[in-house]
Amino acid sequence: MSVLKRNNVSIIGNGPKTMVFAHGYGCDQNVWRFITPAFSSQYRIVLFDHVGAGNSDLAQHNAQRYGSLQGYAEDLLDILDELDIRQTIYVGHSVSAMIGILAAIRAPERFDRLVLVGPSPCYINDGDYIGGFTRADIDELLEVLSANYLGWSSSMAPVIMNQPDQPELADELYNSFCRTNPEIARQFARVTFLGDNRADLPRLTRPSLILQCSDDAIAPVVVGDYMHRQMPNSTLVRMQAVGHCPHMSAPQETIAAIRAFV
Repeated sequence: MSVLKRNNVSIIGNGPKTMVFAHGYGCDQNVWRFITPAFSSQYRIVLFDHVGAGNSDLAQHNAQRYGSLQGYAEDLLDILDELDIRQTIYVGHSVSAMIGILAAIRAPERFDRLVLVGPSPCYINDGDYIGGFTRADIDELLEVLSANYLGWSSSMAPVIMNQPDQPELADELYNSFCRTNPEIARQFARVTFLGDNRADLPRLTRPSLILQCSDDAIAPVVVGDYMHRQMPNSTLVRMQAVGHCPHMSAPQETIAAIRAFV
């Protein structure tokens, strides 16, 4: 199975340097359509779908491989190897921010710098660390998701997007959730929301930009502050945008922050 087919890799633009965009949980590469036109004249842009999302090859999903974020990091490195990409600018949203960090720790020569949109290394509160959720919150979320995936998607999409004046964005997110294989979505949710990658943050040597929204129900402001403190070569930008998906709800602000960093 070709890596490019497995992850439904798309390439646009023909610039001398490469940007790789990775979508978050329940989405696919289409969510970057508001961002990529701003960079396609200067960069070669690589888009892909995580296995289980979008038009990826669902038959390639393996519960053991994707039982942790390391499996998704391996997929990312497979793509970079296949395309012989080095010194890329990586843009990862939400869980893909952590996937990119893990990949860059393993193969720093493949990365120039990372843009982390709404990242969180751990969603569960732990002592002095505030991730935004208690363990009981996450257990309830996963239970509802397992029992009624479509109902969970319908209730969570508006919360995640937090754009009541743009209901079409929440509708798009809901529809994206619905296109994701429910069994794979359940496992990916457990991997995402029960994961703890705090110890990995100081190990990232490449420069990174943390894009932190001002009101994000999934990754609150304190999480961005925590990551900035733990990552020695990081820049933190607190955005005016609200919600968890500024690349969709506030693309111009997102583009400006990325441009200033790269």
